[in-house]
Amino acid sequence: MKKTLIVIDMQNDFIDGSLGTAEAVAIVANVKAKIDAYKAAGGEIIFTRDTHGENYLDTPEGKKLPVVHCIQGTQGWEISEKLCTEGCDIIDKPSFGWTKWNERSFEEIELVGLCTDICVISNALILKAFFPEAEITVDASCCAGVTPETHNAALMAMKMCQINVIGE
Repeated sequence: MKKTLIVIDMQNDFIDGSLGTAEAVAIVANVKAKIDAYKAAGGEIIFTRDTHGENYLDTPEGKKLPVVHCIQGTQGWEISEKLCTEGCDIIDKPSFGWTKWNERSFEEIELVGLCTDICVISNALILKAFFPEAEITVDASCCAGVTPETHNAALMAMKMCQINVIGE
């Protein structure tokens, strides 16, 4: 069975940059270990990058979250250097959830990354809608939310939608 690890938005701005948190910094080693395990097992690994333009503050998202972040081409937009992306696909997504997952095929999916309560949950639910028969898992020990409370709320919501949550 083909196993795919999807690493959501492990970018500098979300870890220790303009929207960084102590919780995000704390999961980097866990995410690295997960990536290393998938590579050793020959699994597929896909990274996503939250990707915005210079006009971010003029967008609907920028008006609701007026913190400049993940501007394409900046250091904050880059995936953390602590995580190896060599040989992996990288998807630049312009919004919370990538809507082109259906152009791929999956049997078993595991998601990790940032932020549990925004982009991780968005992508998990989109994947569940496109691939209702696929096993979809989120490793809570490799995710962090905007706050610990919203992280836990997102994990509960995903469980209610029949997404497996491990690592709590």
